[in-house]
Amino acid sequence: MLFHVRMDVHLPHDLDPDVRADTVAREKAYSQRLQRAGKWPHLWRIAGEYSNISVFDVDSADELHDLLSALPLFPHMTIKVTPLATHPSKVTDALV
Repeated sequence: MLFHVRMDVHLPHDLDPDVRADTVAREKAYSQRLQRAGKWPHLWRIAGEYSNISVFDVDSADELHDLLSALPLFPHMTIKVTPLATHPSKVTDALV
C-alpha cells in the first residue's frame, strides 16, 4: 500500500542543543534504514520549511502508523497521511 505523508516538524525553541542534535541524528539514521529497506521510497524536503513530503510503501495502515510513531521526531511533528490508489490514466507501473 502506498501512502503520501506530509510531516511538519515543530521543535521547541528552548530544546537543549545536545538533545536536539541527538534526536535529529537518530531521526536521520532511522529514516535512512527505512529508505534502504524500501519502506520509504520517496522523500522530498519542502523548500523553506522544516517539512517533507514522502511516499511510504507498506503492507498496511497499521505498519505505517508503527513506522511513523517510532520516528525520534514524532512527538514534535504534525503528520497528514493520504492513502494512494492507482490512477486509471497511468501509463506505467514505475513510481517517479
